[in-house]
Amino acid sequence: MGHQITPGPLAGITVVGLEQAVAAPFATRQLADLGARVIKIERPGGGDFARGYDGAVHGLSSYFVWLNRAKQSLSLDVKDERGRAVLTRLLAGADVFVHNLGPGAVDRLGFGAAALGELNPRLVNCAITGFGSDGPWAGRKAYDLLIQCQTGLVSLTGGPEAGARVGVSVADIAAGMYAFSGVLTGLLARATTGVARAVEVSLFDALAEWMSQPAYYTRYGGTQPPRLGTHHATIAPYGAYRAGDGRDVLLAVQNDTEWRVLCTEFLGRPDLVDDPRFATSAARVGNRAALDEVIAAECARQDSPKIMDQLDRLRIANSPINDVHDFLDHPVLAERGRWRPVDSPAGTFEALVPPVAVAGVEPVFGPVPAAGEHTDAILAELGYTPADIAGLRGALVV
Repeated sequence: MGHQITPGPLAGITVVGLEQAVAAPFATRQLADLGARVIKIERPGGGDFARGYDGAVHGLSSYFVWLNRAKQSLSLDVKDERGRAVLTRLLAGADVFVHNLGPGAVDRLGFGAAALGELNPRLVNCAITGFGSDGPWAGRKAYDLLIQCQTGLVSLTGGPEAGARVGVSVADIAAGMYAFSGVLTGLLARATTGVARAVEVSLFDALAEWMSQPAYYTRYGGTQPPRLGTHHATIAPYGAYRAGDGRDVLLAVQNDTEWRVLCTEFLGRPDLVDDPRFATSAARVGNRAALDEVIAAECARQDSPKIMDQLDRLRIANSPINDVHDFLDHPVLAERGRWRPVDSPAGTFEALVPPVAVAGVEPVFGPVPAAGEHTDAILAELGYTPADIAGLRGALVV
């Protein structure tokens, strides 16, 4: 007999997502991965604007298919009183409400914390904001790159000549991750204490946490870490060097034992082990230019496969600088079966398996919904008659 796959641990939990773009959809998709029923509220006449970001996946947005599989889509104009009545019925029976509309929008719609507490005391209310719901910047718009700039991340990323945006939406992803763990914490607290506690995450606070090490380094060291491209700001040698075949190879030395091996076995320079310029980690960082010159000269003498074979044999961490095509062909993905088929309105595509493996539980790889695909079924479930639904459609509320 094969191993038994059990229902997802969140089976029976209903999540309502008044969501758009990346942060909130990322949080709710992970809840869907674990078996929660996620009802995604989308604007009539187009839905979540992330649907239009690109058309790379069979004509669908790569952002949208990443973030919204295994959800049900309800088309609903929440600015209309009749739409708010539908949302009220939904939330009255839901377990979790996740939202990331603009500043103050959910409160203006009548779904602030106090109103939700009266409507459904068991509801875990999760708000994702830009800069927090209080304070002087509560009303400011916040997009991913703005938050990367505000937290100083862009000043640490890139080469010496200019800062750069991180190539993925790290502020949105960080906020979505903390919202996901916050919701799980809220559900656990409800299960153990009977009290459903509200959760709030801001993009700024999420990325501020990720910026803690450079923040401490700068605050107590007096200067911020330098911007060094592929090289590590506070560890050396740790970075990419050009091999003789023109490919870059990254190598990483984390301690003095590895430094000794690198000098004696790879560089053929045992005299460098105790050289005062390089004898300690701090000294190596302080004399990075001279150190890089020695390593770069040796790497330039050999092709990249030979360098990586040597470093592997010496148990010194190393890597080529892969592009995304290289990543797609990575043996770790292929040999560990890290792709699963997912259906969508445009056909089947392959999605990556989520990183957390729960023993005996297979993540849910339900289809990506068309905009408003489940509207009639959900309204009927809430008690609306076919005539009611036709009226709402006629008025463009759904």
